[in-house]
Amino acid sequence: MKTIGLIGGMSWESTIPYYKIINETVKEQLGGFHSAKIFMYSVDFAELEECLTSGNWKKITDILGNAALSLEKAGADFIVICTNTMHKVAPEIQKKINIPILHIADATAMALKEAGIKKAGLLGTKYTMTQEFYKEKVKSHGIDVVLPNDGDIEKVNSVIFDELCLGTLNDASRKEYSRIIKTLESKGAEAVILGCTEIGLLISQKDSTLPVYDTTVVHARAAALMALEG
Repeated sequence: MKTIGLIGGMSWESTIPYYKIINETVKEQLGGFHSAKIFMYSVDFAELEECLTSGNWKKITDILGNAALSLEKAGADFIVICTNTMHKVAPEIQKKINIPILHIADATAMALKEAGIKKAGLLGTKYTMTQEFYKEKVKSHGIDVVLPNDGDIEKVNSVIFDELCLGTLNDASRKEYSRIIKTLESKGAEAVILGCTEIGLLISQKDSTLPVYDTTVVHARAAALMALEG
């Protein structure tokens, strides 16, 4: 079994499910008392959120690159960044290490492709929804990406940072997300990507008229299976 290097804490609320899902998947595959071999580097999200607000992606790259390097030195065989937005700097982090990064958008796109989905709605932070680093990854697998309108992008983003990252779950926000998912369906989306690892804390399949692809679940399961390859 390979050792997984998790970079978590962005936020810690959504890192907890990673650990649980990875270990559950290993147990499903191997049975008995088996669990995953994991190193975790958990960052201080306040420092990174400040960088996001100021647009200081270089400092984000330095912080996460050093985390990845520490995990490599500890003995990790590959890296899992437990967040969608920070994958913007995944190519730069990859240059600092000699072990692979399991990209969350690749894992998600593969799951969509296996299900025959050709057009998916995307919910996430405004960075993930409006910048190209995530959408282009998904599109490279032959899947079109549909976005909410500008006002709904702001709504989705504010719920993530003002509520979900702080562990707050509001029913009113759940209803707003359900409404926004319906607008994505009206634009031709065949499924919805929960492209922020916190959204799955609020939204499940029962809240959506479209099939839900929770990137936390997809990424964590992919990490477990990668650890068991070969």
